[in-house]
Amino acid sequence: MHFARSSGILLHPTSLPGPWGIGDLGPAAYQFVDFLAAAGQSLWQVLPLGPTGYGDSPYQCFSAFAGNPLLVSLDQIVQRGLLSYDEVLEAAANYQLDHASVRYGEVMGFKLPLLRRSYERMREGVAPDVSAAFAEFRQAQAGWLDDYALFIALKEAHNGQSWSTWEPGLRARRPAALAKARHEHAEAFELQQFLQFLFFQQWLPLKAYANERHIRIIGDAPIFVAYDSADVWANPDLFFLNKESKPTVVAGVPPDYFSKTGQLWGNPLYRWDRMAKDGYAWWVARLRAAFTQVDILRLDHFRGFAAYWEVPAGEETAINGRWIKGPGAALFERLQAEFGALPIIAEDLGLITPDVLALRDQFDLPGMIVLQFAFGGDADNFYLPHNHSRNCVAYSGTHDNNTTIGWFHELSEEEREHVRGYLGRDGNDIAWDFIRTAMMSVADMSIIPLQDVLRLGGEARMNIPGHSGGNWSWRFQPEALNDGLAHGLHFFTSLYNRLPAASKPAPEESDLEYDPA
Repeated sequence: MHFARSSGILLHPTSLPGPWGIGDLGPAAYQFVDFLAAAGQSLWQVLPLGPTGYGDSPYQCFSAFAGNPLLVSLDQIVQRGLLSYDEVLEAAANYQLDHASVRYGEVMGFKLPLLRRSYERMREGVAPDVSAAFAEFRQAQAGWLDDYALFIALKEAHNGQSWSTWEPGLRARRPAALAKARHEHAEAFELQQFLQFLFFQQWLPLKAYANERHIRIIGDAPIFVAYDSADVWANPDLFFLNKESKPTVVAGVPPDYFSKTGQLWGNPLYRWDRMAKDGYAWWVARLRAAFTQVDILRLDHFRGFAAYWEVPAGEETAINGRWIKGPGAALFERLQAEFGALPIIAEDLGLITPDVLALRDQFDLPGMIVLQFAFGGDADNFYLPHNHSRNCVAYSGTHDNNTTIGWFHELSEEEREHVRGYLGRDGNDIAWDFIRTAMMSVADMSIIPLQDVLRLGGEARMNIPGHSGGNWSWRFQPEALNDGLAHGLHFFTSLYNRLPAASKPAPEESDLEYDPA
């Protein structure tokens, strides 16, 4: 579907400021929404919101339906009477909680025991209204919640080991084994349900707060799910698995200019033939859940719906793979029949063939344009602004790219001169030069990572693909957002006709950080 001309900011909630070691859904999140509104923005893009597993990556979650308990605001739990502020302060004193980055190990050691304590208080009847709301939540979300909660409870009981190593009865989900597990791990099972209750009790009001201010949330859905997830454990027949519940083939991308061996992701691959037989029920359920959490959904690795790279399990690289036809239009016809016009952004970066573009255009889905990919080639480069089309989203960069300043500094002088010549700018404020360029594009939507708004260098990069450590940890400081930045963004947003229809006037100019002249 086509979207109104608009603009917004890419920022994952973990990057929000706050005293408890990780950005969360508390006061700083609401302040960020207020900043977006003051700056005339109408989009907030986030990364996947699920519970993270190996490497803390939001693209390797334990569930495609659940939320990340680490995003739960302790401040809001204190307000509900399930914790005291002194308890939180006392616990924090025992951990090294960083204000500039997320130390996930420290955060989990600090936060998860406090969340458990809040659950115990709920069971003691400290907050009857919470208990009643929790009971309603458990009943309403049982379709995915029960499998997820039992999966995590069992994973903890097995010291974090993959579900493929569990006892045969649990691995194969035999009814007697599952009933016994729910009885033996009843408290751990209910705790995980409660953590999901807390997440959605906080996320949905935050989304409503943003929507009331004419800001839509753009979510993110990886095409594939993690092997060690509730999704695969609960639906093994939907994936290519052998008798030992191990994948027979896995996902990746073939060798290209950037990698001679390709990328071996290792995610299990879908049995699309079986999914088709029940009308893609799992995908319908997944998107129904997603559209309650967000307003627009970015589908990562969209090309995999047309054709995906299949690699035999056990391969050390992605070289020995092959292209396999994906579900194509059949899946999206089913989704369209269920949801109407699809509020989806197709992540169509990388090796894109005509069949991918045809599938995207058949359902009128906007694709992605990244300005950092525009330079160093010919004038017909698709990402150069003079080649943009309306039904797309223009980004200065994404979570997988360096910041614009970091990227610019890594270019050769010849390449930098090309950028300066094209933009007609001297490059001394390259981040905001790119903001201007993305805003003036004919693309219906424009999204800017907050790091570029803040003029930050490579030290603020969110992710380096292929690097297993040090990613997903960047946070900004509370004093970083100010009226000057809001005024500068509002100026460009107004100048290039991206203000929401009900936008407020520009904020009063103070401490102006950008001079539009």
